[in-house]
Amino acid sequence: MKKRSMLVIMAHPDDESFGIGGTLAKYAAEGVDVHLVCATGGENGTVEAKFLEGHASIAALRAAELQCAAQHLGLASVIMGGYRDSGMAGTDGNEHPDSLTAQPMEKVAAHFAQVIRQVRPQVVVTHDPIGNYLHPDHIACNRATELAFALAGDAAALPVTDHPAYQPQKLYYHTFPKGTMKLLVRAMRLFGRDPQKFGRNQDVDILQLAEAGDFPIHARVDGRAYRQQREAASACHASQLAGGPPRNGLIALFFRLMGGADTYMRAVPAGDARLRETDLFAGVG
Repeated sequence: MKKRSMLVIMAHPDDESFGIGGTLAKYAAEGVDVHLVCATGGENGTVEAKFLEGHASIAALRAAELQCAAQHLGLASVIMGGYRDSGMAGTDGNEHPDSLTAQPMEKVAAHFAQVIRQVRPQVVVTHDPIGNYLHPDHIACNRATELAFALAGDAAALPVTDHPAYQPQKLYYHTFPKGTMKLLVRAMRLFGRDPQKFGRNQDVDILQLAEAGDFPIHARVDGRAYRQQREAASACHASQLAGGPPRNGLIALFFRLMGGADTYMRAVPAGDARLRETDLFAGVG
């Protein structure tokens, strides 16, 4: 049997650690080749000057932080997509011609499909259709990855170049349970906080997310045994963490509400309402 391989397509440096770091560390420790595509350079975040010392740009800093995180998670490779961070909706980054959201979707999908052919994973993972928290780059990754998943195995639709056509077996979307989002809204209100201003830059609307499309949870991957690796990887992204990793406060509460599990919707093959998996490689041949 071919060695197990997973390709994770995320939008920014830090998405791999803050979101599904437990899953990635778990599979890497179990001998799976875990490959990461980081679609953008994460240039649009605000960074304190002290973090930029020794780095030519924010993108160079974020790339260095990502490589540090990848070592802690045990990733087999990190592939930079080369697109520019688009920022949240309505920001100046959306207008930049090199931003991910400014690219034709078919072009990005073809790019990702060629990576799939190169890596040849059985399992592909990306953001959910609302980009987890409505980030335009996350949404673009979801749409491009969904198309790339189909293109990779279709030599007629996408001509073969350096690598032959290859069809992965499973596609998952990382998604947050709506029940957890609603609990977080209630908790924020109890603490006197505005649920429409969540996160480091207060640009995430938890209330809107709690009311957005409800994606079924088909798989829960328990990453509690790999908490140390996830926290070490998260700490690598020091420029994105005000005061260190979120061990206290509302962000830490959110992760406690998640119960140490990363949750996924299975997009291909489509899961039904009864599907409950604990292993993303379940049924892989």
